[in-house]
Amino acid sequence: MSALHDLAARALHTLDPEEAHKLTVRALALGLGPRGGGDDPILATEVAGLALPNCIGLAAGFDKNAEAFGPMLGAGFGFVECGTVTPLPQAGNPRPRLFRLSEDRAVINRMGFNNEGLEAFAARLARRGPGVVGANIGANKDAADRIGDYVTGLKRLWGLASYFTINISSPNTPGLRALQTRAALEELLGRLAETRDALPAEGRVPMFLKVAPDLEDGEVEAIVETVIAHGLSGIIVSNTTISRPALRSRHAGEAGGLSGAPLKPLAAEMMARFHAAAGGRTALIGAGGIESGADAYARIRAGASAVQLYSALVFEGPGLVTRIKRDLAARLRADGFASVAAAVGAG
Repeated sequence: MSALHDLAARALHTLDPEEAHKLTVRALALGLGPRGGGDDPILATEVAGLALPNCIGLAAGFDKNAEAFGPMLGAGFGFVECGTVTPLPQAGNPRPRLFRLSEDRAVINRMGFNNEGLEAFAARLARRGPGVVGANIGANKDAADRIGDYVTGLKRLWGLASYFTINISSPNTPGLRALQTRAALEELLGRLAETRDALPAEGRVPMFLKVAPDLEDGEVEAIVETVIAHGLSGIIVSNTTISRPALRSRHAGEAGGLSGAPLKPLAAEMMARFHAAAGGRTALIGAGGIESGADAYARIRAGASAVQLYSALVFEGPGLVTRIKRDLAARLRADGFASVAAAVGAG
């Protein structure tokens, strides 16, 4: 059945990328998605206190409005991250803003946090069943107090999400990445930690920071120390890149964040840098260019406790997650690892 869904995914390539995505989410919400089988026990793991049936997650950006997290868990993902959601609904950047670079197995997007806002997002999350579902929160483009927007998101979704991701690394909201600098990050995480500590203890869940792969020397270490100092649970490495490695597609010159296969070397290098800087003191989740069991395994050995993917689904279809899990389990066993956790940072 997953082969049929993969065929349907490839057929969607005849449509405009954004329309194809909308159609996919709508179909999933109607229950037309694939069903993944049971998980191999070797893939079960724990990340920052989150018990995951497997270590393969769906990255933010696919399910912006928390419409399809149930079907994607059903398709075999061990966890699903919804969003990015901003306090107020916003239309995002002018279209076209999503480009499929088929020759490069890549995507460029400049969506600009288009979403229906916190209220619609919260209403859907409130109805969720079992499974690990995270909320990726951001700031409105025209917010007078961007840090205040993150605080608003945390408060509104408190008790509804399995974990939170603080997204300061999208290149498509002007000035957002400046929050990754030491002083701005200290203020942001300080205010979020203060808010978290004042909210009901029963709603307390892990909080992650999602960073860009385009960081300078010294920034990695500063981010790690700030995350640890403010009691966050970990770091997601990494978001899309504004760099442009050699690309063949006619869309290569489009502005926006690049994801998919060309991001892989940069994201892998960034994971190694964060692993070295963290020294096991905070959890790391790997994202960027993961499209196979070999990719997932390499990122885990580089220091990731779990991984996320999204762009590869555009080219491989939803059956990809099952194939990645099967291959990853085989690789772990072949190298004598009894669990994902045992392979983390193995080099």
